[in-house]
Amino acid sequence: MRNKITIIGAGNVGATAAHWAASRGLGDVLLLDVVEGVPQGKALDLLQAGPVDGFSGRVTGSNDFADSAGSDVVIITAGLARKPGMSRDDLLAKNVAIVKSCAEQAAKSSPECVLIVVTNPIDAMVYTAFKVSGFPKNRVVGMAGVLDSARYRTFLAEALGVAPRDVNAMVMGIHGDNMIPLIRLANVSGVPVTDLLSEEDLNAIVSRTQHGGAEIVNHLKTGSAFYTPGLAAVEMAQAILTDSKRVLPCAAYVEGEFGFSGCFLGVPVVLGAGGIEKILEFKLTDEEKAALAESEAAVHKQMEATGL
Repeated sequence: MRNKITIIGAGNVGATAAHWAASRGLGDVLLLDVVEGVPQGKALDLLQAGPVDGFSGRVTGSNDFADSAGSDVVIITAGLARKPGMSRDDLLAKNVAIVKSCAEQAAKSSPECVLIVVTNPIDAMVYTAFKVSGFPKNRVVGMAGVLDSARYRTFLAEALGVAPRDVNAMVMGIHGDNMIPLIRLANVSGVPVTDLLSEEDLNAIVSRTQHGGAEIVNHLKTGSAFYTPGLAAVEMAQAILTDSKRVLPCAAYVEGEFGFSGCFLGVPVVLGAGGIEKILEFKLTDEEKAALAESEAAVHKQMEATGL
């Protein structure tokens, strides 16, 4: 039996995630949205790419949560996107209601699934999904660090003139201005970036990473990024569906790890069949601890704003 992946929200991020999931042959893909015709049309268009791309899974669209029953992974992308001048926090109030409804219905239709939350502000939205779904912490995870780390690795690769795949770098903390692109651990095939780039250049790359989403929003004017967010969610889904034990930075519920508890923070986790199988805790410098504390404080502020 093939895996089943439901993607809630047929906007740019959701449709792109469906594209990546189908192209990678992860299983049958259901695109779900409240707008009649949109998920059906996009799914049919994507299905017809099968003969060209070589995938054979089913791709369908629906407006009915009943069709998502039995999903192995549910990716929540539904919600409003940022526009120029908006912060991720500006989306919170409206997106809480959307994610709350999606998580409740997903939990009812697919009680054994793993929930991957993409909707912004991610740290608050994954907390919302966790609270309303009633799922254990290992089966609710937020997509943030994979995207932010991809941006970080891209900017480092550009500065160094090397292949992005050879850059190893990670972003921790909140998905927002207080995110922490770790300089100390970043390397190119084992060579520390601190030996290759100046402090000034590295600080500029860190700042660009922290504002990477806003940079794209300012270019697009009418929306936010979708290619890499969609792929980042699918990268996580693939690790879960294939039980590959990938180590990826994700928004995970911490209970004492790194000295913090009771919230979702971007940390390195092992993703497998059960969702989050382990948080990889390592020793932070005093400066990194202080930065993570700022992230944690910002996350708690968002959590309070959800009213849950």
